[in-house]
Amino acid sequence: MKMADLIDGNPYLLLMLQHFSIDFRVSDHTVLQLCNQYGISEQLFISIANLYNGSGIRGERPFTRKDMLQVIDFLKSSHDYYRFDKYPQISDYIRQLQENHPEKELKLLEKFFNEYFSEVREHLAYEDEVAFPYFITLLGNGEQDNRREIYSSKEYSDHHTDIELKLKDLKNLLLKYIKIDNDLDLRRKLFMSLYELEFDLYIHSLIEETILIPSGIDIEREQG
Repeated sequence: MKMADLIDGNPYLLLMLQHFSIDFRVSDHTVLQLCNQYGISEQLFISIANLYNGSGIRGERPFTRKDMLQVIDFLKSSHDYYRFDKYPQISDYIRQLQENHPEKELKLLEKFFNEYFSEVREHLAYEDEVAFPYFITLLGNGEQDNRREIYSSKEYSDHHTDIELKLKDLKNLLLKYIKIDNDLDLRRKLFMSLYELEFDLYIHSLIEETILIPSGIDIEREQG
């Protein structure tokens, strides 16, 4: 299929392209042509696209070690998207609402979101500083050390949390409990940003749980 048609069917694939550092000007390229142009395996690309389209991982693993390094780069790119795009955007919308409607509830809303995103930052820092360096070393692309003796894919799996879940509480506050009159345009933008963040965080977790962690466990078994 042509990539432009797939994007037309699911605009969230633009997020996937961004995390792969693929330009949105896809011309009439098929998925295979685009993968060849950017040096990404078609299997990996389709596997992640299926997650964005609501399907599970299909077909055979394993993914290659090159695939896995690209997965880590993909996840790191998504971290930048959360930190420097969605968080400032959502915070700005909440501040605008607070200025327009200086009720106590909106101050609590801002506090709730800031505390939530502090947890997200902690989670992302753990991945950047502990999990990803471990996987890079496991894949043979980092300095060899004793990290393998004190860490493993299973430990990462046990530590892993679904950081998107608390966003449901934030949306419920806005949908069910906080009364705001008018400002529909601003409130819609806030909701859409929250839904977009929640969706991509969910895919982020799925990629780790269905691609990164199982592949890491397979490599650890191979190495004994």
